[in-house]
Amino acid sequence: MKEYFFLGGLPRSGSTLLCNIFAQNPEFHVSKCTSALHTILSILKNNWTTIIEHKAEGVDFKRLAACQRAILESYYQTDKQVVIDKSRNWMGDIEMLEFILDKKVKIIAPVRELREVLASFEVLWRKMNAKSQWPFRPEDMVKAKTTEGRCDIWASANEPVGYCFNQLKDAITKGQSDRILFVEMEALTANPQYTMEKIYEFMGKNYFPHDFNNVEQYTKEDDLLAYNIEGLHDIRPKVEPVLPKAREVLGEKLYNSLANQEIWRY
Repeated sequence: MKEYFFLGGLPRSGSTLLCNIFAQNPEFHVSKCTSALHTILSILKNNWTTIIEHKAEGVDFKRLAACQRAILESYYQTDKQVVIDKSRNWMGDIEMLEFILDKKVKIIAPVRELREVLASFEVLWRKMNAKSQWPFRPEDMVKAKTTEGRCDIWASANEPVGYCFNQLKDAITKGQSDRILFVEMEALTANPQYTMEKIYEFMGKNYFPHDFNNVEQYTKEDDLLAYNIEGLHDIRPKVEPVLPKAREVLGEKLYNSLANQEIWRY
């Protein structure tokens, strides 16, 4: 069976960059976009006990695990034995992964100071607002008229930042931090070689000499079609430090109110 590593952390925290760095390694198969694998495995899990035939003969969870393993093994049509699958949902379903694989999993979690994540979304919104409508829910349109309101929406439990943050927080609460390597975007962009060496060490793999000056965009996501957000997964070809901009973008009051949210550090 292939060896699987899972990538899922906070949005706007370098996961796309990390995937494209990984893709330079000829021994790795990397998700070309956000993977649907989690969705497929979850649909099977969530419906397994509701199938009439299963009810009639008795629900067999060993068979469920076997079917999920078969999907996992066949989903990527590749001869490469190391697969890195990207989905922000993995963090909330560590139990399912370990049920399928029958061992502890390894999740690489790109993270970033929360106010910098929100500031990054705000910068995207401002670029997009001149020519199209950000996909807020109709009930949030009034609240979305201010920077503070937009940040509050993005940080809510059913929006990308809040959803991922809560999954991460819950994994820590459940004592699953030993399965997770938190990779801060600031560290990845400021000292990529050292950071990648630590990632390979966590994976138990020999380090591959990456070219951080020429990172080709291997991943392909149609951001406008899938998310109605332009430029959501674009990367620059050279890995360079990302300068903090949240104080300038969010303003002093909002910036200060969002301090000390980096639960992975404590």
